Amino acid sequence: QVQLVESGGGSVQAGGALRVSCAASGYTFNGGCMGWFRQVPGKESEPLAGIYPSDFTWYADSVKGRFTISQDIAKNTVYLAMDRLKPDDTAMYYCAADPACETYTILAFRYRGQGTQVTVSS
Repeated sequence: QVQLVESGGGSVQAGGALRVSCAASGYTFNGGCMGWFRQVPGKESEPLAGIYPSDFTWYADSVKGRFTISQDIAKNTVYLAMDRLKPDDTAMYYCAADPACETYTILAFRYRGQGTQVTVSS
């Protein structure tokens, strides 16, 4: 059974940094396609960053230059390092995975975690 477990969320002041992690289990973690998205109650989910075969990465314009996605295949873990955080970054952050890379669309990835809350205060 594939499981994704996020951790590392918390509260931080504007301008600060956080790194959230996503530990994957239940499948052979060779990277595949993985990504992060966030959701604020009452709003649509927003894809943020994806990492694809050959370590190709994609970022939403809203986080480009501030967020960095990376993976540690030996630890079956994907990270999202977030810098220069803004109050608008406050959301529940989710990781998603598509081991077979059947799609490159993060919101359509086959598996999702339960999320970790990030709160940025002004």
